Amino acid sequence: MQQDSQPPAPASPADDPRPQPPREPDVFDCCGNECGDACVWTIHQRLKKEYEEALDAWLLRQL
Repeated sequence: MQQDSQPPAPASPADDPRPQPPREPDVFDCCGNECGDACVWTIHQRLKKEYEEALDAWLLRQL
């Protein structure tokens, strides 16, 4: 018998806290040297996308 690949539901809301958004970089966090993938703004955009995906999944688990 094949088991479902879904993780078990948390026992309580405390076991499944709401994801928190990433901190937005300050203007002065950017060095202005066009760092590409290492740029604080590029990293922030990636973290923001990951947060939004995690939040969507969390909201579905709350139904």
